[in-house]
Amino acid sequence: MRVFYIMAIIKEKKQNIISKFKINSNDTGSEQVQVALLTENISNLTEHLKINKKDFSSKRGLFKMISRRKKFLKYLESEKKDQYKELIKSLGLKK
Repeated sequence: MRVFYIMAIIKEKKQNIISKFKINSNDTGSEQVQVALLTENISNLTEHLKINKKDFSSKRGLFKMISRRKKFLKYLESEKKDQYKELIKSLGLKK
């Protein structure tokens, strides 16, 4: 029996993440929201790759997502230290 993981985030889960990390009522694309969405995608893709070890195209996509998240975090760390610390703490990321 195979277990299939949904690669994309379910719409309701995505809305919950956006509502949790948004800065104002119209915010859907701030750095904090994008980092939170990327973190969720990374965790989903990591679970997929634990089962499908030879899925190299997904592995490449995972590395791209990690790189994008790293760039956002680097920007937040240099420009908005308080928001960066809060985001790292709420997502449980190491730094």
